[in-house]
Amino acid sequence: MTILSPEEAIGRLRADRDILLARVTGLTEQQLDADYLVDSGPLGDFCRSLHDLVAHVLMWDEINLAVLTEAAAGRPHWSLDPRWEDPAVGRALNIGGVEAGRHLPASLLLHRFGAVHDAILADLSRYGAESWDAPGLGAVVQRAWTVPGNPAYWHAAIHLGVRH
Repeated sequence: MTILSPEEAIGRLRADRDILLARVTGLTEQQLDADYLVDSGPLGDFCRSLHDLVAHVLMWDEINLAVLTEAAAGRPHWSLDPRWEDPAVGRALNIGGVEAGRHLPASLLLHRFGAVHDAILADLSRYGAESWDAPGLGAVVQRAWTVPGNPAYWHAAIHLGVRH
């Protein structure tokens, strides 16, 4: 597997999240909460609306931001432990994250989504090729930001049926 550079990761993450933002920007709370069929993909059959999809992608971005932080410090993140690789456990985590997001108004969920996305891009932009490759940081981060069976750093687009 080819490990993408931080610049390539940033480009893909930005493009992927822009696809989701283009789909939700300007919608009312009712429109965001309306039934919306997303592509299930791995363990994605729990999203009933665009609001749910934002919550799902946000949950994983928050987890993966922590993966990046821990990997940079030379520590493993809990989500990379094999116990979390079990499909039933992954499904439970996904359902819990989406359910938590349902308790937030869309405006706050989107604010949080933007803040986390900005933090991810800022953190990734701090790495050059040498620091990205040296402790295997890039490999760990890419593993975390890869939906099984799909190209690295694409997530929202997969659930929205947009192919790259």
